[in-house]
Amino acid sequence: MRIALIGQQDFGKAVLEAFLERGDTVAGVFCAPDREGAKPDALKREAEARGLPLHQFPSLKSQDAADTLRALDADLGVMAYVLQFAPQSFVTIPRHGTIQYHPSLLPAYRGPSSINWPIAKGDARTGLSIFRPTDGLDEGPVILQKTCEIGPDDTLGDVYFGRLFPMGVAAMLEAADLVVAGRHREVVQDEAQASYEGWFSAKAARLSWDSHIDHLYNLIRAANPAPGAWTTLEGRKLQFFDCRKHPVRRIAEVKGALGEVVAVGEESIRITAQGGQIELFKLKPEGGSKMSAGAFAREGGIRVGQILGT
Repeated sequence: MRIALIGQQDFGKAVLEAFLERGDTVAGVFCAPDREGAKPDALKREAEARGLPLHQFPSLKSQDAADTLRALDADLGVMAYVLQFAPQSFVTIPRHGTIQYHPSLLPAYRGPSSINWPIAKGDARTGLSIFRPTDGLDEGPVILQKTCEIGPDDTLGDVYFGRLFPMGVAAMLEAADLVVAGRHREVVQDEAQASYEGWFSAKAARLSWDSHIDHLYNLIRAANPAPGAWTTLEGRKLQFFDCRKHPVRRIAEVKGALGEVVAVGEESIRITAQGGQIELFKLKPEGGSKMSAGAFAREGGIRVGQILGT
């Protein structure tokens, strides 16, 4: 088939490679304009390396963007991680319209951080949807869905890079084949089951030591590797990454105040929270790089008895 690919970053690049590797024609690639000071987008680099027509419009709502897409004479538009708004006047131009990837089981978790929030809430399952883009954010009819588990210790990186990324690339190919062959079915989303969440920002990833250990642990997992859950130590930001939770079952097991560092080991440190302790293995001090929590303690960065969140 002949496709027009709209996307960015590593997922867009992987989808481009997948269509080309199986022999499809990529008539043109659309990606967002370069940001000042940022490294070139992975999809842009790949398109240029392969000599494909590349288009970087500040807005996909422009007449120039529509005219360019129309001239490509594409069978299908494929949106692979797109942050620019694409109006109906743009997405309906290809002969079979356009399909879009979203990493959640729509209509649940519409919005830009749909992988983080299920982990932060302690969900045991998530998935992906391939749908028809409409003018409402992630609201179009669904063509294809795939599910995957969220393990109790899985991080954002585990779920995305280990499951939703490769599943998503394969699902884009499967959905494209169904649509172009006219064998797909479009299911209107049930608004009664819909939810929307905004960006899982650094502010959302702040740890409150009055919270239950389960909430803190889920938050750390949902922010690992980005944006990084964090707290403060004597006014300086301290980001948390790899960790483990240790629930307490008897009052005799409770040690220290909430947020207190109660143990320092060779590889980790332990902090008291409601219902147990967080054992932290990897952290990032403000102005520094990721490092072992044990090494940070040995260098004098943290000691038993200090209270986090101060």
